[in-house]
Amino acid sequence: QVQLVESGGGLVQAGDSLRLSCAASGRTFFTYTIGWFRQAPGKERDFVAASSWSATNTDYADSVKGRFTASRDNAKNTAYLQMNSLKPEDTGVYFCAAVKYGWRLRRASDYNSWGQGTQVTVSA
Repeated sequence: QVQLVESGGGLVQAGDSLRLSCAASGRTFFTYTIGWFRQAPGKERDFVAASSWSATNTDYADSVKGRFTASRDNAKNTAYLQMNSLKPEDTGVYFCAAVKYGWRLRRASDYNSWGQGTQVTVSA
């Protein structure tokens, strides 16, 4: 399995931008679809976005469509989540997750490798 480490979280104001990174170990990163999830206190871990293993497809939750962009650089073993026009409701711990050759998978249980998470806090 691939090991994942997120970075890039922080405290920002509404309307600001952040870019999260998800660095992966190993030589098979290009075979994994990377999903992004977020979890607010007391709530379930919700799907946010995904970048396919082929790097040719992306998928977004309706709540972030048009504001967030998922991408990846397979040569650098890194996936990214660019978050623009942030809102207070985007606050939470953001996780990246991996599943081999999967696609259109939006349940946390569909992914079998997870990073430790990075906190994103958006103030009003």
